[in-house]
Parts: sequence; structure tokens; C-alpha cells
Amino acid sequence: MTNKKKINVTIDGRNFTVVGDSSEEYVKTLAEYVDKKIKEMTSKNDKLSSSMAATLACLNITDELYRLYEELESLKNKAKDPMENYDSIMNQLNNEKSRNQELMEKLNSYKDEILDAKRQNEHLFKEIETHKKALEVKEKELEESQKLIKKLQDKVFQYQMELLEVKKELEEVIKTYDEEKNLFSKEEVN
Repeated sequence: MTNKKKINVTIDGRNFTVVGDSSEEYVKTLAEYVDKKIKEMTSKNDKLSSSMAATLACLNITDELYRLYEELESLKNKAKDPMENYDSIMNQLNNEKSRNQELMEKLNSYKDEILDAKRQNEHLFKEIETHKKALEVKEKELEESQKLIKKLQDKVFQYQMELLEVKKELEEVIKTYDEEKNLFSKEEVN
């Protein structure tokens, strides 16, 4: 035996007893809605009898019901396509997840390569700095050597000049000696 409830409601000023399985709150909400629709009809046209107002309210409620039913069917159809494509979409999602995983692995690999390249770059930079410092030292040494060479060349030139002067003096002394020697020889011969 089913557990049916008797619920008293008022619609358009008349009392009705509704028997059913629904909750009292639900049945009273329905009755209030029907009562409201009938009152809307009588407020628009006060010449309507209560049965005519109830019939028009019933027609309006049925119109709402059919419109909502059509909207529900439309939504069901719209929801049907994604549900029918669910397996395909899930496969696509799984493929994209796999692709994403591959890309993440490549990204991590590239990060490692970049870090290695960065370390090599830092090492090369340090070597370059070391070579630059060594080059600066060698350039200073070269500059000092060139200065020393210049000094030595100047001294060599000075010594060559002195040598030339000494050579000239020696030649003059020799010439004078030869002349004197010749003079002595001539005198002896005489």
C-alpha cells in the first residue's frame, strides 16, 4: 500500500483536497502558482467567470509548460553532441596530455642544456679574463722592452757617433803620424 497524503489547498477562493505522494510544501507551492495565474486573468478582465479565468490560466500554464519542454529538448540535443563526442574528446585530451608531457621533458632537457651552456660560458669568460690579464702583463713587458730597446739603440747610436769621432781622430792622428814619419824619413835621407 502506498503512503498517500491528503493536503488541503485554496485556489481562487475555493478549498481543494489534493491526494498524492508529493510533499505538502511542493503541493502548496503548485496551488499558490495556479491561484496567482487565475488572479492575473481576473485582474486583466473582471468580466471573466471563475471557470473562464481558470481555463485561461490553465492555457497560459500549459503554454509555459510547452515552451519549457521545447527548451529542455533543445538543451538535451545540445548536450547530446558533447556526450556523444566524449570518448573522442577524452582521447584528444589524453593525446594532448602526452604531448604536453613530451614538451615538458624537452623543456627540461633544454633547461639542462642552457645551464650547461651557461656554465661553459662562465668558464670561458673566466679564461678570457685570465688571458686578458696575461695579455696586459705581456703588453706592459713589451712596452718596457721597447723602451729598453730604444734606450739601447740610442746608446748604440751615441757610441757609434763617438766611435766615428774617435775614428776620425785616430785617422787624423795616423795621418799626422804618417806625415811626421815621412818628415823624419825625409830628414834622415837628407
